[in-house]
Amino acid sequence: MSPAVQVTLLTEGTYPHSHGGVSVWCDQLVQGMPDVDFRVIAVTGTGRETPAWTLPGHVRDVTTLPLWGAPPAGRVPRGRALRRFLTDWECFLLALLDPEQEHHFPPALYRLADHATAGTLFPALRGEPAARLLARLWNRPRLATAAARPTLHDALTATDLLEHALRPLAAPPPADGITHAVSGGLATLPGLVARHRHGTPFLLTEHGVYLRERYLGFRAEPYRWPVKALMLGLFRQLAGEGYRRAALVTPGNRYNRRWEEHGGTPPDRIRTVYNGVDPAAFPPAGPEPATPTLSWAGRVDPIKGLDTLIRAFALVRAELPDARLRLFGGTPRGGEGYRTACEDLAASLGVADAVTFEGRVEDIRDAYAAGNVVMLSSISEGFPFTLIEAMSCGRATVSTDVGGVREAVGDTGLVVPPRDPEAMARAALDLLHDGELRARMGEAARLRVVEQFTLRRTIDAFRGIYHELARPALPVRDPLSRPVPAMALAAGGVR
Repeated sequence: MSPAVQVTLLTEGTYPHSHGGVSVWCDQLVQGMPDVDFRVIAVTGTGRETPAWTLPGHVRDVTTLPLWGAPPAGRVPRGRALRRFLTDWECFLLALLDPEQEHHFPPALYRLADHATAGTLFPALRGEPAARLLARLWNRPRLATAAARPTLHDALTATDLLEHALRPLAAPPPADGITHAVSGGLATLPGLVARHRHGTPFLLTEHGVYLRERYLGFRAEPYRWPVKALMLGLFRQLAGEGYRRAALVTPGNRYNRRWEEHGGTPPDRIRTVYNGVDPAAFPPAGPEPATPTLSWAGRVDPIKGLDTLIRAFALVRAELPDARLRLFGGTPRGGEGYRTACEDLAASLGVADAVTFEGRVEDIRDAYAAGNVVMLSSISEGFPFTLIEAMSCGRATVSTDVGGVREAVGDTGLVVPPRDPEAMARAALDLLHDGELRARMGEAARLRVVEQFTLRRTIDAFRGIYHELARPALPVRDPLSRPVPAMALAAGGVR
């Protein structure tokens, strides 16, 4: 009997410490492959997070890498060791700041990984020389950051953010099996180092487009532009390195595939694998509520566009005074302010009495059954689970045209532009006013899931990929490093 394939899942802020679509996907993958030995390296917030999922016995180990907990142990480099670190740090920073130096990012990253293994990286980054070096570099006249006149305070802030962001380099890189990053970004770091040092095959699955979401998120951050430019430089270069080094990239939709090709992934190393659900686990939801109700399921987070949904609902209620909006899902740590802002928005629009935040629901099917129409209002998505689950339950949907949404829905639901409350309200009203249309779309949606988006297809596809990459004879491809394209947005585009 051949030995079990070993797979190390690389996660960030998801499995096994939180709920949400990516965590559901990971749990499905793990539960569906008892013949595979899984390990997990999880990038988390503080390290105090408790597991949200019961792990089966073939998940052999979970390593937690907190970004904001106690720093990794180590010693401050001195003398020659400090000079060597500062040389490597300068090269790394210039790769983030200077388009002409971008090709130095890969070797600089892996030299920093060596400093992390030696225990000197993080103490060095907390020292004054690292910040002062940045303060000098990004004020060079020919760099774009110089125009904003970054201060020493900016340099201290940016160096601190980089120290936290690079903490996944402290993880021992897996030398055996396969590493499988279930998002881009910081979760890829242990897999990239393992690929560099040991030739460990690296598989990348992006559910959303990590880089795009960083651009969206940094718009609201309080930092000055030079700090944002530096951090977005890191995420841009890290995305490109992940795309170049992956043995395979497995997007869940065509939208992601376009980003990945544009980011430098050779087309022959991209294989689309759709997310799937078990139609038996999500049967038709049954009778609709008697009161016209819109339901939504997900985590309460700015990227989910709940402010747009609440504004749209206010327009719906102006036409249907008894309408209700029920929002199902937890509020992650740090998202409390956004939830409060959404509650305040509902109050200011005069619909607070009709908008309810239900929190996490024991059975997610209840969230879909609660509405005549299921809404998705996100400003960024991959191939959303809540959408195909609602479709499997036979509910009509209104969704924003982001990521793989249109690919999932086809003509079985209504798709509207993101951040457009008027269009969303009109679509919701069209469905609420027409029970026959809702029923027809709901039946077509379930049939589409059964025909195209089943969990068994997803599991079988990844089992085949794991065995393909685990073959000893598979050559390790190592494309030459090259500068990463701007990928639709330049680092200076967010201010």
